[in-house]
Amino acid sequence: MKLSSPAFGDGDPIPQKHGYDFDNVSPPLAVEDVPDDTVSLALVVDDPDAKKPAGKVWNHWTVWNVDPATGEIAEGTTPTGATEGRNSYGNSGYGGPKPPDREHTYRFHLYALDTELALDRGSTKAELQEAIAGHVLAEAELRGTFEPR
Repeated sequence: MKLSSPAFGDGDPIPQKHGYDFDNVSPPLAVEDVPDDTVSLALVVDDPDAKKPAGKVWNHWTVWNVDPATGEIAEGTTPTGATEGRNSYGNSGYGGPKPPDREHTYRFHLYALDTELALDRGSTKAELQEAIAGHVLAEAELRGTFEPR
């Protein structure tokens, strides 16, 4: 399985407009080579570099029950029929990068699952991770960087 973005390459800077203090829109994502037996996809976007200044890995977006036939997640959209969880800003939906101290690396982690998830809108990343345990068929990751402006 592969996850990429036409907006930035793996390990490259995420365009400014996707930042929390700018347009705060999710970047476009492309999904390829999903296993045939996948029932749903889940996406987690987080910032492990926030652990030092924030005291935890900062969660920017959790989305689940994405149709496995989804080849593209358009900029600023949630896939049709998918459910969004609560981010570390306290909102449901996408919350863009906003590093407080230096350049941070952001992980876009995609999971192919053998089930749909019975989680309520606004569930946390921890609840999502608990729900997918034992159901992951494949994983893909895209990384991007963002620095304070």
